[in-house]
Amino acid sequence: MTKVLIDCDPGIDDALALALVAGTPALELVGITTVGGNVDLALTTANALALREFLDLGDVPVIPGSAGALVRPTVRAADIHGLSGLGDAVLPPATRPVSDGHAVDFIVETLRAAPGEITLVAIGPLTNIALAVRREPRVVEWARDFVIMGGAFTRGNTTPAAEFNIFADPEAAAIAFDAGWTVKMLGLDVTLTAMVTSELLDRMRPLGRLSELLVPAAQFYGKVTADDGPAIHDACAVAYVIDPSLFTCVPARVNVETVGRHTSGMTVTDFKLRDGRPNALVATSLDVKRFWEMVLGAYEGLGGRLG
Repeated sequence: MTKVLIDCDPGIDDALALALVAGTPALELVGITTVGGNVDLALTTANALALREFLDLGDVPVIPGSAGALVRPTVRAADIHGLSGLGDAVLPPATRPVSDGHAVDFIVETLRAAPGEITLVAIGPLTNIALAVRREPRVVEWARDFVIMGGAFTRGNTTPAAEFNIFADPEAAAIAFDAGWTVKMLGLDVTLTAMVTSELLDRMRPLGRLSELLVPAAQFYGKVTADDGPAIHDACAVAYVIDPSLFTCVPARVNVETVGRHTSGMTVTDFKLRDGRPNALVATSLDVKRFWEMVLGAYEGLGGRLG
């Protein structure tokens, strides 16, 4: 079993990533922390609570964290994820509340209690992570691994230069990349290849109650065709934890641009390491066929369990 702590901002693709966690017996989810990102913190937290029950994740703690960026104005993506954050998917409201406390404290104390055992997976803006590192720098040593969905070495999606999760809080991302661990960066360069096609969507339709989440979520932010469709970005970070061999990864020095007029939030990636030792392992390609075999296998197993 690999223990994971998911820091997220659900979010369509966050929901699909949590479904992958729920459908993977080899993963033990120790907590879900939320951050303002795709939608406001109140909604990301409500969505996390609803997903915990819908996906039958048991009593795993859900703890809200930072509502906004460290120093920047709020950036949201409701135009992409819908006003609720979950597109056209409608889940029953949660019946159980959040756990006491703040996400930053939970991250620090959970890693402190099990050094070297828990992989921290961040699939939203990195505000909670940066604050945890500031509060207790030893989280870098206590985490078994640190995996993010964020950034890119070739392009952006919120701006020509910047991917959303990094653009939403560049200062936090800079702290996270400079903290002293090796960041496993699953950026747009690979996540945009993890597309839902009509064939894949057809395999999600018979999955009972689970299909009520998967199908509307997968279709909401892009047209699905035989050859093309929306990408399920955040699931790539979970997939890396399950099977890193799905990805080709290259050591690099990643610096986050915080002052550029046109490049704020850009993950400036140096594979030649001109700027010192690597601080990241950057994914450059994905075995898409094997990725989907694994993801759909997990969804099919979860669908059978949920009924």
